[in-house]
Formats: sequence, C-alpha cells, structure tokens
Amino acid sequence: MPNKPLLSVNDVSISFGKKNARVEVIHTVSFTVAKNEILGIVGESGSGKSVTSLAVMGLLPKKTAHIEGEIVFDSKDLLQAPEKEYRTIRGNDIAMIFQEPMSALNPSLKCGYQVAEILQWHKKLSKSEAKKETLSLFEKVKLPRPKQLFKSYPHQISGGQMQRVMIAMAIACKPKLLIADEPTTALDVTVQKEILQLLKELQQETNMSMLFISHDLNLVSEIADRVMVMYRGDKVEEDTVQNIFKHPKAEYTKALLASRPTLGKRLKTLPTIAALSEGSFQASEVTAQQRAKRHRELYTKPPLLEVINVSKEYYSNAGLFSKKETVKAVNDVSFAVFEGETLGLVGESGCGKSTLGKTILQLETATAGTIRYKGKDLTTLKSSEIRSLRKEIQLIFQDPYSSLNPRIIIGEAIIEPMKVHGIGNSKKERKQKVLELLERVGLDKSFFNRYPHELSGGQRQRVGIARTIAMEPKLIVCDESVSALDISVQAQVLNLLNELKKDFGFTYIFISHDLAVVKYMSDQLLVMNQGRIEELGDADEIYENPNSPYTKKLISAIPNGI
Repeated sequence: MPNKPLLSVNDVSISFGKKNARVEVIHTVSFTVAKNEILGIVGESGSGKSVTSLAVMGLLPKKTAHIEGEIVFDSKDLLQAPEKEYRTIRGNDIAMIFQEPMSALNPSLKCGYQVAEILQWHKKLSKSEAKKETLSLFEKVKLPRPKQLFKSYPHQISGGQMQRVMIAMAIACKPKLLIADEPTTALDVTVQKEILQLLKELQQETNMSMLFISHDLNLVSEIADRVMVMYRGDKVEEDTVQNIFKHPKAEYTKALLASRPTLGKRLKTLPTIAALSEGSFQASEVTAQQRAKRHRELYTKPPLLEVINVSKEYYSNAGLFSKKETVKAVNDVSFAVFEGETLGLVGESGCGKSTLGKTILQLETATAGTIRYKGKDLTTLKSSEIRSLRKEIQLIFQDPYSSLNPRIIIGEAIIEPMKVHGIGNSKKERKQKVLELLERVGLDKSFFNRYPHELSGGQRQRVGIARTIAMEPKLIVCDESVSALDISVQAQVLNLLNELKKDFGFTYIFISHDLAVVKYMSDQLLVMNQGRIEELGDADEIYENPNSPYTKKLISAIPNGI
C-alpha cells in the first residue's frame, strides 16, 4: 500500500460574499503533497494560488469565505477542526512564509522577539532558551550579525533580511508542511537564488514537505518536484517539472512558458498570453544588422543627457555624541543617454540605481558632479526652472498603487498634472486626450471614472504610464516599473513601453534588478554595484561576454528553467 500523502486537497471550492451573492473564486480543485515533497503552484495574479494556501492555513475570513470539499492534513480533516485545535497546528505543523515580509512582520516589535514568541508559545521554551534557539535559527538562515538583528526592528533591515527573518519564524517549530507564498517576488536575482538554496537545504535537512507558490515558472523549476498550473480558479495542469517544461499539454501553460523575455534571442515584441491563446502571435526577431543600423543612427547625434562624475552622499547620525557616518549611495558615476535609446540600469538592492534616477530627476540633490540635459546643467538651475523642465523628464514609479491618490478617480489623476503644466486648452480637450491615452495603454473609457482600488496591478501600472505620457516628455525614468507584475502582464507592459517609444520618440532610463528584462529592453547596459559603475556597454555584448565578476554573478543567478 502506497504511503498516504501528508496533505490532500479534495474537490475544494471557495466562494466569497453573503449567501445570495456569493462569488466562486476556486472551482473544485484537487491536489496532494507527499511527505518530503515540494509541489510548485504556478499561475498569474487572480488564479487562486494564495487563496488556496490561505484555506489550508485556515486564515480565510470565517464570515465571508465559504469552503466546500475537504482539506486533509496528516489524516485530520482541517475544515472540521475546531479553531483551538487549528491554532496548535498553525505555526507548529503547518507554517507559512508570506509574500510581503514588511506587512507580515509587526513593525513595532523587534525581529528576535517575533521569532522567540512562537517558540515560547508552541514549544513552551523559557525566554532564554527561546532567545538561544532564535539566534541559532538566524545563523541557519544565514543572517549577518544575528545578535544585532535580534534587537533590530523590521524597518532597520533590508528586504532580503526581512524575508530571512520570516523563514526563520516559519521553520522555528520544524513544521511538517511549509507554504512559501511568492517568497522571492521583490528580491534581487542573487538574493532570490540564495533563498531558494536555503529553502531546498532546510527541506532536505528536516524532510518537511513544501508548497511553493509563484507566478514565475522558471523559478519553480529550480526548486519543485511537481508543478500544478492554475488559471482563474481552475487547475489547468499537474505533472512533474520535467514534463511541464518539456511537454506542456495546456495552451495556457505553453503561453506562460513563452511570455518571459528569453536571454538567447531578441524578439521585436514579447508573446502575451492573450496573443498566444488566440494563435495570433508571430515571433519576429531583431537581427544583429538591424540593431547595428539603429545604433549608428542613435549615436551620431549629440547626447540628450550627460551624467558627469556624479556622487550622492547621505549622512547617518548614530547618536548624540557619535561620529557622523557618510554613506556614498552614488560614487563618481559618468555616462550619456542618446535621444531615442533605452539605457538599462541594473544591480542589486542598495547599489544606488534608484538614487541615481532620483538625482537625474532632481528629486535628490547631487553632492558632486554635473548633470546636463540638452546642454543645460540641471544642478545649477533654480527650482522654478526645474519645475518647468519636469514636463520633459518624467518618472514611472515602482509601485503604482502608492503613487495614485486612492480618493481621486483615474481620469482626474491624469488630468491634474496636465493642468499644472498647461497641457490642453480646456477641461473638455484634456478629458478627450485622457480618454485617448487610456485607450492607447489598453484600458477602455470606463476606467476614467474608476478608483485605484478597483484596478489590478497591471491596470494601475498602465494608468501610471498614461499619466507619464500625458506630459509629452522627452526622457522617462522607469524605476522597477514591472518588478511586481506577473510574467503575462509584464510582457504586455514591456510591449506597450516599446510601442510608445517608437510612436512618440521617447528616451528611457530603465531601472530594474531583473537582468532578463533589462537586456530585452536596452540598447546600452549600465551595471551598478555599491554606488559605482561595474560595467557599461552594449546590452547584448555585456550579457554574452561580461568582464566584471559581479556581472557574471548576476547573470549566473538568473533562473533559466529546464
């Protein structure tokens, strides 16, 4: 008789809302996780991955969520278990690494206390025993300076470190099942690779089972034994990693695999899931000759922007009598951007990418150096002159949700900066232009009267792009503008940015930690590390023959699938 699975999800349907107006979001989904196995769950936003995992954890709201079917863990039907019993299972036998460590960790409690508390609650350890065990866990998850981090608050440590604290918390009680919900989404490729290795090591060491949830199939291939693909609340396909990658059966799986930028070839447009599903996508490559011809045209003109020996320093004051410390966020950086080109800016978190972008935009003041735009030195301009230049140099923000006012409808959010910069002669003319722009970015006219919370991540990102291009700028800084998007939505947004560049003659500085995306978008590539330029040159050449060990490390950390 074969071994019983550790977790069995049998014909589970989940709906939300009151009895008469329930909306079903998960439709009779079934899967199992064996002991000592990693099951990857893949799908885009809204496919039901996280809702399924929260149902297993018993964390869906009791009043509004309705679950049918059965969830059997270690021979217990969890849906029939009283809350008191569930509380002993949760954290002890089943643990979860949440998607967003900043919101999952309590900002008012020290990191060490938050992990020690779990050990005191579930394992009944004394305060000193729990502290000792927590420090040992911090070492296990390879956190630097464990004693110092024990006393640190979440805001005092980096995203990668917060994610490791979350992992330490999740594995503290040596659970039988670990649910990792998008545990590496906002992390650099190098930190992502370390966290994947760490999870794999912990799984082998403790023989625990794992549900690994992600929208990135390549990433899942690095860690999972089997993969389940979900789409709009349905299970589309389930098989071994090898079979899913080599012989996918469902059209959706094929489309999901094809829509990520590939490092080997440069396509004119990326395949989107919609285009692949309809069979309307025609792959067309950019040849080396076409690229060389375009670059000859680009680089014969004078540069649009010149950054010359720019540095930006911050000062941290540790205490009243302590010495002032200087942090060089940008250190003696020089490069030029030509009209119509895309300069890719890549590097790990904290390397100075975003600070450099803000300094170019004059949102931060350079400590030293010169920034020339169309021959004018921006660092010597008065604030009124900079304000009039804002129209020409624009920014697409990393997080479209926090950059939109939740109380203002989308149409008004786009009209507001148009009024400030005198674009359009009347209210009617401005509204007409906004409606055209919304259509241009793939949103229909009904979006004009919607609020930000009524839109998905991809739709909000499109609104951010529409608001930026409403200014009719020359130079656009895209700061991690696709980092939080699904592969499918990401492909749509990257295609849109390239179309707009062609139609309006935009020039981009494209900032990202995702080398595959940057290589696809860029003419030139600038690699930054600890405030300095590591490497600068043609994007394809740098990828093919990186000179710097740091660039080689970044490239080798990219998950490539099987």
